[in-house]
Amino acid sequence: MKKVKLAYGKTWMEVNVPDDAVVIEPRHLEGLSDEKGAVLAALRKPVGTPPLRDMVKATDTVAIVISDLTRPTPNHKLVPWMLEELSHVPKDRFIIINGLGSHRANTREELISMLGQQIVDSIKIENHDAFDNTKLVHMGRNCYDSDVYLNKTYVESTFKIVTGFIEPHFFAGFSGGPKGIMPGIAGIETILDFHNALMIGHPKSTWGLIEGNILQDSATQNCLMAKADFMLNVTLNGNKDITNVFAGDVIKAHRPGCDFVREHAMYAVDEPFDIVITTNSGYPLDQNLYQTVKGMSAGAQIVRQGGAIITVSECSDGIPDHGNYKKILQMRDTPQEMLDMINEPTFRMFDQWEAQVQAIIQLKADCYLYSSLDKDTVVNAKLMPIANVEKNLQEMMVKYGPKARIAVLPLGPLTIPYVK
Repeated sequence: MKKVKLAYGKTWMEVNVPDDAVVIEPRHLEGLSDEKGAVLAALRKPVGTPPLRDMVKATDTVAIVISDLTRPTPNHKLVPWMLEELSHVPKDRFIIINGLGSHRANTREELISMLGQQIVDSIKIENHDAFDNTKLVHMGRNCYDSDVYLNKTYVESTFKIVTGFIEPHFFAGFSGGPKGIMPGIAGIETILDFHNALMIGHPKSTWGLIEGNILQDSATQNCLMAKADFMLNVTLNGNKDITNVFAGDVIKAHRPGCDFVREHAMYAVDEPFDIVITTNSGYPLDQNLYQTVKGMSAGAQIVRQGGAIITVSECSDGIPDHGNYKKILQMRDTPQEMLDMINEPTFRMFDQWEAQVQAIIQLKADCYLYSSLDKDTVVNAKLMPIANVEKNLQEMMVKYGPKARIAVLPLGPLTIPYVK
């Protein structure tokens, strides 16, 4: 047996797995030795735009869109460094828009943990509200027949910046770039269109794919209706250290970032596995069950039909209770019934996309969850709770036999595993 460290909450947990278990994780990249220097260099020599400082006038109203608490973007580094580069602009000309999509608003304490006390005390911050029509602007319709509503403060600002980090994404291919705008600061009707059953169920709406991915295309079209003037994205390693910086045009600078992540995060296997142990990359990505579906999806890429997925995710913030994900999970008795309901053309509820992906995974494999959630909560979410990962693994090895193939994804969706 060998020990493997699994990302869990803000720490790690060790489990013993057979010596022949295949451990799949991103090729380790050391963090940049001078993160600030690399970010400033990228701001001064961006891709597809002039240097950031040269683009912004002191009289501009500058909106900076950040990702919310469910993402590990190092906002506490990126935002102060950008403000330093834009020191000629008065502080009262800036507004930070927290790109929540349809997530709950972050508290002041959470914003301080994301941005630092000094930024929260000195810069105006707006929690995006996808549900308040008075705070949205209609921008037009995209080719997928979706009305596009975006944050009014962002649209009306004279200089627009979007930040974020690039990682594999389970239906948009990659995060970052246009996804900072869509769904980050979109209206709920636009978010519902973006995540409808046909879009999510499209065969090219999947990990690591840009070309032909209609979700990424939709995000791009919507983003370009109020195009960010400048993008700052980073890539991170398993320790959340910055490994590379991509800045400039929101499309032209994003695509090289996707190529970089693809090169270091894709992992090919010869055949599917009977058992896959996965995580959701630890905190902040594993703070609720909704987000944990991403880790399950990563494992589902390489589990065989009828196999088992063991997911390790703390879920310190619950399912969560806000939104409709919990409600949808309880509207039908089985994953197939839930999927049939979601695929009905008349069905339309926000958060349906996460339940849809979960149901698809459950129709492929048995899904077990090790978390801080109580047993009844996990059962009501249609998953099987476990109290001991190693014990559950041993039971699965008995079920699938002594030659059972086992894979472990210690950092979950930071790796894109796929069968050749």
